[in-house]
Amino acid sequence: MTNLEDLSTSQLRRIIGLKEQIEALQAQIDSIAAGDGEIPAPLAAKGPKKRRKMSAAARAKIAAAQRARWARVKGTTAPKASEKGDRRSSPAVRAKLAAAARARWKKAKAPGKMTL
Repeated sequence: MTNLEDLSTSQLRRIIGLKEQIEALQAQIDSIAAGDGEIPAPLAAKGPKKRRKMSAAARAKIAAAQRARWARVKGTTAPKASEKGDRRSSPAVRAKLAAAARARWKKAKAPGKMTL
């Protein structure tokens, strides 16, 4: 057991608070065991919370409204798939990238190299 003289005031206050909680819980246990009272609210069994379900149509409406709000904020409308255009690289650019990659691998696999 710890000597109470060695404890700080904050530690003593915490001990007192915990002892009060223990006494309150003990009183609740005694009252339940005696059968002269109802079960206190924190100890009463509560059923599981039921989650609200939203239909797919409702989710679609909410999503469409949010897209419209963002379009208003941005001052534009969302581009359609056909308006995006072709985003592929030209054959010349792809050939240049491939050559650079081959050069990197050749350097990485040079004789005497053990790691990349």
